[in-house]
Amino acid sequence: MKKKFAKEHGICVRFAETSDIPRIDELLNQVNKVHHDIRPDLFRLGRKYSDEELSAILKDEKRPIFCAADAKTNRLLGYCMTEFQQILGDSIRTEIKTIYIDDLCVDEEVRGRHLGQILYEAVKAYGKAHDFYNITLHVWEGNDRAAGFYTAMGMKTQYTCLEERL
Repeated sequence: MKKKFAKEHGICVRFAETSDIPRIDELLNQVNKVHHDIRPDLFRLGRKYSDEELSAILKDEKRPIFCAADAKTNRLLGYCMTEFQQILGDSIRTEIKTIYIDDLCVDEEVRGRHLGQILYEAVKAYGKAHDFYNITLHVWEGNDRAAGFYTAMGMKTQYTCLEERL
């Protein structure tokens, strides 16, 4: 899956490659810090994936990582980790194929340049081209910036998960 999706505003959107692993890890740490700051009771600071785990994800065609890179330098500026999910039907629910966004991160140094939107639109175009029903993701309560971004992209609440801490 070494496909380039788009080149616009000096940004190339492509699938991640093995050489991107160190940079993806740096960006994963930025996402992890956001989650830790919101819910330190649930998120520790540290690595989400080892290099070996990231390497395995890169080989898994059902878990593509879309990357936004500088078109001139190829420096990774953001990524969107996805997972293809097949929701099985039952007596009351229909069977659907969904793209789940596990993480979307734009380097904090280049936020505000619409890279998140470029990545999201690439995932959306891919999903439409491959007959997916929808895109889903989870946003932690308190991550208002992410919730606002996804709402601006056109996403709507599918369901709400509630908790009571004991």
